[in-house]
Amino acid sequence: MRLFNNYQGDGKMVFSKKFNKRPVQSRAWMFAAAAELSMLFAGAGAQAQTTYNLAGLADFTGPYADIMKDVTGCRRGVVDWWNSEVGKELGVALKIKDYDTRYDVAQVASLWPGAKSELNPILVFGIGGPDATALQERLPNDKVPMIMATAGYGYGWKPNPWVFNARPTYPHEATAFMEWFRKKRGGDGALKLGIISSEASPAYVDIHKGMEKYAKENPKLLEVVETIYAEVQPTDLTPQVARLVRKGVEVIQIQTNTAAVVATRRALQSLGKTNIPIMMSAHNSLLASGKAIGGLAQMEGNYEAYGMAIPTEDKTTARGFYEKLRDKYKVTAGYNVPCLMGLNQAIVAVRTIENAAKAVGPTKLTGEVVRKTLVTTPITAEQSFGVLPTLTFSEDAPFPTRGLTVNIGTVQDGKYTIADQNVAVPVLNKW
Repeated sequence: MRLFNNYQGDGKMVFSKKFNKRPVQSRAWMFAAAAELSMLFAGAGAQAQTTYNLAGLADFTGPYADIMKDVTGCRRGVVDWWNSEVGKELGVALKIKDYDTRYDVAQVASLWPGAKSELNPILVFGIGGPDATALQERLPNDKVPMIMATAGYGYGWKPNPWVFNARPTYPHEATAFMEWFRKKRGGDGALKLGIISSEASPAYVDIHKGMEKYAKENPKLLEVVETIYAEVQPTDLTPQVARLVRKGVEVIQIQTNTAAVVATRRALQSLGKTNIPIMMSAHNSLLASGKAIGGLAQMEGNYEAYGMAIPTEDKTTARGFYEKLRDKYKVTAGYNVPCLMGLNQAIVAVRTIENAAKAVGPTKLTGEVVRKTLVTTPITAEQSFGVLPTLTFSEDAPFPTRGLTVNIGTVQDGKYTIADQNVAVPVLNKW
């Protein structure tokens, strides 16, 4: 058919009449064209959002398999929240893939080259010592920073780091507690401390070395009456604890594992000295040790101290953020220490990526850019919803060395509760 035909007497073309006889087909064509344009613009919007990969190291079949779903579930929840409420506006989306390392140095070293090749990640989530040991020398060459969930170690206290801890070292956290407890006790005398440790792990040795050096440099504040070297999984420590009691110990520090806490608490009970408290860390916390010993009530009067939120039932900002992740972003983990470990490392990661995207643009993120942002741009307590204190990293150490605080939990009248918050961490020298 020709597009134009002869004019009729009324001045209208024949084409117009014929075209108007097919309104359905014409409208269908117009709707189809509009749909194609809509899809085109939608596709253009999707391409405008740049996706970056994060590698998650995990332990699903090793010694920490029982807590790993809570750690990884909570860090994924943070990423889901950030993608939806922050990254979308920035034009950035993050994806995580977890790798089971079995908490083994050799396995981490074996998996990393394949993970790096597959993902080309801009950041890695680490779980513990094996990750740092296996990758500390590799990551500077690979230009990928790693964020840990745990406290740091003195042997990792080196300048120009690529492995970072949101928390300071275990001795930093412990000395903060000791100063708090000494003030609570009252008087001017040094606090008498006993340490239950082990030579089975470099990490354990590092902790008591840090405490011993701090006590030597601050004799008016702290006296280590003895460091006891126990087995990795001790069953009976009554003779050793009795020796500490005879030396006038006022508090016992255990930052190794729950087995050591249980054995020490049983020893104190048998000696009738339950008024001497044990101070533990996040990984061998009151909840974990209480579960191991047969009930939280068994931990009455003891303490935990670390540089992140305490997962009690109290209505804190950190708990409110967790509840949002649970209700809106389908996080199934409980509000506990493993979850908070996942929250703390993921919050540091996404806030740093957020700061980097604002600085260089959403399409120019690399591991090197992310690391540079981490050591130059603070992350405030408000940005972490109170999960962490304000963090100011630098090139001097893999963790902030100044301005840090810890929170202290206890069991009082059978209830897990917050004893104090934002307790200042002393300045420590390297050991």
